[in-house]
Amino acid sequence: MKFQRQSREEININLTPLIDVVFLLLIFFMISTTFTREAHLNISLPEASVQAGSEPPTEAIDVVVGAQGQYTINDETLVSNDALTLRRAILKLAGEARDLPFIITADAQASHQSVVTVMDVASRLGFSQLRITTQTTSGD
Repeated sequence: MKFQRQSREEININLTPLIDVVFLLLIFFMISTTFTREAHLNISLPEASVQAGSEPPTEAIDVVVGAQGQYTINDETLVSNDALTLRRAILKLAGEARDLPFIITADAQASHQSVVTVMDVASRLGFSQLRITTQTTSGD
């Protein structure tokens, strides 16, 4: 007896759809990727030096920012903590003089926004001699 051999189909894996999908993904990621260039700033921060007997000049605007964001200008506490009240008080004290030293002293617990508000008001009014004072801790 003669048996007929069954012909088997050759098994092939068609890679064309796989290549198409990978190619489309590659194009998608190339188009949708944003390239950001991160810039690193080299900042040299000032160092505070302790000088015995260094006091602010008598003719200066001294703004103290409290822990809760309250402002005190030359030992007078403001009734409100907004920028407009601060601006009016500075204008009343300085008048037309913009060459006065402007000293900012902030509590360690004061918010950064409160200090930035003082700096912003001072710069908008035209003060150019801004100073930020530091305090030494008792352990130094």
